[in-house]
Formats: sequence, structure tokens, C-alpha cells
Amino acid sequence: MSHEIASYLDPKNLGAWGTYLEQIDRVTPYLGPLTRWVETLKRPKRSLIVDVPIELDNGTIAHFEGYRVHHNLSRGPGKGGIRFHPDVTLSEVTALSAWMSIKTAVVNVPFGGAKGGIRVDPKKLSQSELERMTRRFTSEINMMIGPQKDIPAPDVNTNEQIMAWMMDTYCVNQGYTTSGVVTGKPISLGGSLGRRDATSRGVFVVAREAYGQMNRELSGARIAIQGLGNVGGHAARLFAQAGAKVVAIQDHSGALYNPNGFDVDALLDHVSLAREINGFPGESITSQQFWSSPCDILIPAALESQITPANASSIQAKLIVEGANGPTTPEADDILRDMNVTVVPDVIANAGGVTVSYFEWVQDFSSFFWTEEEINHRLDILMVDAFKGICDVAKKHDVSLRTATFIVGCERILKARQMRGLYP
Repeated sequence: MSHEIASYLDPKNLGAWGTYLEQIDRVTPYLGPLTRWVETLKRPKRSLIVDVPIELDNGTIAHFEGYRVHHNLSRGPGKGGIRFHPDVTLSEVTALSAWMSIKTAVVNVPFGGAKGGIRVDPKKLSQSELERMTRRFTSEINMMIGPQKDIPAPDVNTNEQIMAWMMDTYCVNQGYTTSGVVTGKPISLGGSLGRRDATSRGVFVVAREAYGQMNRELSGARIAIQGLGNVGGHAARLFAQAGAKVVAIQDHSGALYNPNGFDVDALLDHVSLAREINGFPGESITSQQFWSSPCDILIPAALESQITPANASSIQAKLIVEGANGPTTPEADDILRDMNVTVVPDVIANAGGVTVSYFEWVQDFSSFFWTEEEINHRLDILMVDAFKGICDVAKKHDVSLRTATFIVGCERILKARQMRGLYP
């Protein structure tokens, strides 16, 4: 693996970016003449590190480090979320921006890949401190974002309110209102119906399609979900509505197991109030027991690098659908392949969010908004078509779904790069 292409990162600790680079190395033999351009995928177009100083409510000054990375813009403006988390690093944001490039290409929406974040624990900030930090960060990355340049969206620990503050800050600095600068906004500011549930709906749709290809039906299937935030929580509800049983759950507070299936509505009500699953009825299990819990479908919907060689061999599910970004390390991927476990990779499984973000962006430009039924119908068609195309490539090359997904995404990006050529 070539490390010099990430010279501004620690070559001994590339983290998530190293995982992405290995994924590109694995797909390169299938790119044919486009291999000439493959270094394009290993070099982010631009990266910005900013200081975000704010005055806290007690009058002291605090400084936070923020990032915005454009990985590739060959197919359109940058697209990618903003996350607020104490573990945010440049490696993580760079990798996430690269996965966004692949993701947008796989579902064939006209965006490139971008990502941003601030290293902060937002739970330690008041609402007014959170607003000041968000607005200052937006001002600091102002030169990189715009409705035709780079369109941020919610991610870990960010939401509609954060997007509203970002939109307002950008518009004040520009001197006019342009709602298309961010997606995932409140409906009252040009947000799209169906956006909040879009990522989880996409996870559900591809899980249904993949499970169907295994000649199985979701009704009665046992589901294990890591993370009950926006993605995992809504996915749990959709699986329950389809007759599946959510039997194992895990979040930062612990893990629970119920072989008869949890009452998902009651569970989500509890999480909404407590912000964690701790205290909800169920058998308390360890983290390792969660991964080895008897289930048919496993949905990792938390953070990256959760499925590793340390737990991969104990997984009992025959289908893994990646709701989170980069939850499986390449080494764990190899173990799961040898175990005949089907893994639907993140860059297609959780692409529902960016797909409806695209719908929102289009609606903002036209000032004409669709019904939620129209949005869900368009999303289902696009996700099903994209997944079937990936399955066809997997069969053609006799490769895993992850490799097939990267073949599709990388080919589209590199063909665009080749056709645009180099300037000057």
C-alpha cells in the first residue's frame, strides 16, 4: 500500500484512511485501462484544518479543531456530512470523504465526496455554546462550501437545527438566502420530506433485497443492531413493521438481548428520553456476546472499525448490512468471506441518505417540493436498481459485493476524471 499519498497524515497510524486505501488497492486489478488514473482516488483534492474559538457561557474562551475535506469533485460538487464527536480526526474525515465519493457514484447522483467535523463532545456544550461553535465553524469553512461547490449535511451528533444554523450563517455572509447550501434542513427552511429516515430506509431496502436473494423473507428474521441513533433506530422500526424481530441491540451504554424480540416502539421511546438503551428491559450481555448473539441479519449502525478480526469469527449472522461508514476492517472482511457471510457494504447500504439529500438539493433549486410518498418511491427504485447492478458485477467478476460496489463507483469516478482530462 502506498503511504506517501497521505503525507499530511501520520504514515504509521492512517486509521480509517488506511482502510480506504486498502479497499482501493483491492479493486485496482479490476479497473482495466482506468488504472492509469487510480492515484486520483488516493489523493484528496483539498483538506482544510481550522481553529474554532468560541466564548463559553462562563466567559472563558475554548478552542476546537475542525476539518472539511474535498476528496473528489470530478462528478459534481462535494457532498458529505458534518460530525461533532470527541474522536474526530483528519484521517477519519478524509476516509469518510473518500467513501462519499464512492457512495455518490454507486447510486449515480451527480455529486463528489466531501466530509467535515469538529473534535468536540457536544453533550458538554449548552445550546447557545453549540450554536456559537457551529456558526464559527461555518464561517471558517465558508470558502469551501456552497450550493454548487460543497453541500454539507447532518452526521454523527448533528441534526436539522445544526443545518439551520449553518445555512443561516452562510446566507448572512453571502448577503442573500440560498437554501441549497446544506441538506437535512428543517422542512420550514426547504428541507425534504423523508430525509430524516432516508439512510435507514436505504439500509432496510437493500437488506430486504439481499435477504430475498438468499431465498428468505424478512418476516420472522432475527435482527441485531449496533447503534440506535438516526440510522439504527429508524431501521429497527422498519424491520419490525416488516415482521422481523430485533433480538439484540448495542450502544455506548451496553448491550441487551431478547430472543423473543424487543418492543421497538417502546425501545425507541426509551432511547429518545434516556439517550441510551441502559435501563430498558432485556438480558444484559457483554459487547463480545452482542457480536456472537444468534441472529440472521446484523446491522452495524454506529462508528467505523467495529467488526474486526477479534469478533468477526464469532458472528452468527449470514447477512451483514453496513448502516455505519466503514464498520468492517479489511482483515475482518476476509474472515467473513471465508465464513460465507454476505456483507452489503456501507457505500451502497447507507446511500439512502445522500440520495434523498440529492432530492432535497434538486427541490431547493426548483422551489418545487415532492410528497413523502414520491420521495420514498423514487428512493426505493434507485436503491433497488443500484443494488441489482452491483450484484450483476459481483457475479461477472466472481467477487464480493464490496469489491463489486467499488468497481462500479471507481469506474464512474475515473471515467469522469479521464473525460475531463488535466488542466492545464
